[in-house]
Amino acid sequence: MTQTVESLFDTGLERYKAGEPVESLIPVFKEVCDRAPKTSSAWICLAWLYLLNNKPSLAYKAANKAVKLNPQDPQARINLALAMLETGQKGLREHIDFAQQLIFVNEEWADEIKNSIEDGLTRKPDWQSLIKVKKWLFEE
Repeated sequence: MTQTVESLFDTGLERYKAGEPVESLIPVFKEVCDRAPKTSSAWICLAWLYLLNNKPSLAYKAANKAVKLNPQDPQARINLALAMLETGQKGLREHIDFAQQLIFVNEEWADEIKNSIEDGLTRKPDWQSLIKVKKWLFEE
């Protein structure tokens, strides 16, 4: 029996939180994105996994799709900025500034972003792009 997209997504998130390796989760979120292409949260997760797995070009494509689907999501903007930074693209500042505005007006989002950044640095401690983005978002 095929899992529903929702249960596949939830299972993938649970597995991620349990510390499962990123490589084994990418196919799960790719399937969710294939089956539910208008689900921005799935694209956000896929972009994050690609970033953690040192695949910034694939992360850029997924993050770009997430931002198009939901421009008001700060994590989508941050993932896109990270992917742009790691692929040497220009124009990432607008995404940082927009994410900053979003988390400034919503404390819950600010907490989620801080947790996400800490999670990223726990999984990939020398992630220079994420360290830069963290400074831009919270220390400027």
